[in-house]
Amino acid sequence: MKSLQKFLPKYSIALAVVFIATVVFLITKGNSVDIEAGEVTYAELVQAIYGTGFVEADAVANLSAEYSGTVGSVGALEGQKVSAGEKILEIKSANPELAVRQARASFAEQQALMKDNLLQSTRKKNLFKEGAISRQEVDDAEKNRIQAEELLQQKKFMLKMREDDLNKLTVRAPFAGTLTLQNVKEGDYVTANTLVARVVDTSSYLVSVEVDELDVPKIRNGQAATVAFDAYPDQRLSAVVSRIVPQTDKITKTSKIYLTIGKSVGNIQAGMTATANIIYNTKQHALLVRKSSVFEENHQSYVWKIDNGRLKKQQIMQGASDMTFIEVLKGLKQGDKIALVPDKSLHEGLDVKIRAPRKS
Repeated sequence: MKSLQKFLPKYSIALAVVFIATVVFLITKGNSVDIEAGEVTYAELVQAIYGTGFVEADAVANLSAEYSGTVGSVGALEGQKVSAGEKILEIKSANPELAVRQARASFAEQQALMKDNLLQSTRKKNLFKEGAISRQEVDDAEKNRIQAEELLQQKKFMLKMREDDLNKLTVRAPFAGTLTLQNVKEGDYVTANTLVARVVDTSSYLVSVEVDELDVPKIRNGQAATVAFDAYPDQRLSAVVSRIVPQTDKITKTSKIYLTIGKSVGNIQAGMTATANIIYNTKQHALLVRKSSVFEENHQSYVWKIDNGRLKKQQIMQGASDMTFIEVLKGLKQGDKIALVPDKSLHEGLDVKIRAPRKS
């Protein structure tokens, strides 16, 4: 019993020491914090409108068969490059060929008739000078000549139309490019108006993006933009706004904007996914803080400012912003340091130990 009595005072003293040490630790711990901090500085603020879309060819020609018939020969295949006027395929059809023969025969017949009427008119005029025939006969001969000449012009025009129809049996590239569609082969039968080939000008592409209808009033032709492709995520291309479609989709509430790429990179193809930032305003000298450092309370904006090694809740007035930064119009000055992540556990008066930012 005496041994126990001797032990208890020592045990109580030890507990008291541990308790005091814990309290001191908690108090000290509760009044300091490790945070990532950033310095308020002046920089250029670029405001841009974000949009997503796809690559489109500037020039696309969908070529259809003008007449029904059998594919006689194929001049180019899908994926191959073609020059302007190059034959892609030829269709055999009896009707246009027969129509040309008939038109040529009719034209030749009318040419002969025209020559005969011209000869008759000349003879009648000579006979009239000799007093052998009346003036009426001369006029009738001249009238027949004029009618024959007019009819000859009609026959010539009809022959040209039939020859043009015959030429339509040969499907040709309207401009230089690449065949992105050619799905027939020799011997296939195609019907009139069937899509048989598609030529794309691969030297010139557009990027069409959808932007929110609320952002459309900020966009003008000629504005600069930056474009990125999912296929080339590490590269950014310069572009300009070339067309604004004056139509808003009722479902998506977006409008289509066309961008012309300044200089292509890599193997860009129609249909590739693209994202764009259309620049509508640039401020050369703006006092900036990261959006992540600003928090709201009672409809007011604040940051945690580091003032003499302690946290201070600092109200600010916001200005313009982009996707990353906010302009500060009032409340901070260049060189001020603020917490980059305003955690809810932070409060005024905390001692601050600034740690290095995490590497991304």
